[in-house]
Amino acid sequence: MGVRLARGGTAAPLEESGRVLGVDPGTVVTGWGIVETAGGTLVHLAHGTITSSASESQGIRLSRIYRGLQEILQRYEPDEMSLEKVFFARDASSALKLGQARGVALLAAAEEGVAIHEYSSAEIKMAVVGYGQATKEQVQKMIASLLHLPGRVPGDAADALAAAICHFHQRSFHDRVKESLPASGAGGAARLAGPTNEE
Repeated sequence: MGVRLARGGTAAPLEESGRVLGVDPGTVVTGWGIVETAGGTLVHLAHGTITSSASESQGIRLSRIYRGLQEILQRYEPDEMSLEKVFFARDASSALKLGQARGVALLAAAEEGVAIHEYSSAEIKMAVVGYGQATKEQVQKMIASLLHLPGRVPGDAADALAAAICHFHQRSFHDRVKESLPASGAGGAARLAGPTNEE
């Protein structure tokens, strides 16, 4: 099916830990990566790419992406999936094809009952590198450092792992916000929401 796999060898999956599949959709190469948390630490489980030939029809490419992601979702059983919210394309034709690949990824996750989260490119780069305009090479280096991966991580897989890490960062931030709210709950939420029209 064109699924290329690189397993993590530093830690085994732990029970009751959040597990996220990051996806970087592309019509020729779709990157993916599985990350989970263990004791507040990010743990790399696996990453790889789903590849197609540029000479294949778009329908065959989309089928390959769908079946590849289905296999990954069933093998690793992630709780959630994270991917980039928007993308840039050279032209309308490229934008359409990328949108189709992204739609196939969303469909595969939805059919497995996996929650889907989307983040902008800047949010993902900020979470990993600390700079929203980071280069692909900078993302690759930080992914290897953060997840203690030997060697060079393929660019598409690194982007997918970055999307997964971004979700953990966002979830951690929202959890801290909730914990900081007053015990009254409703009152705190009302204050955060701002003034109303009631007198």
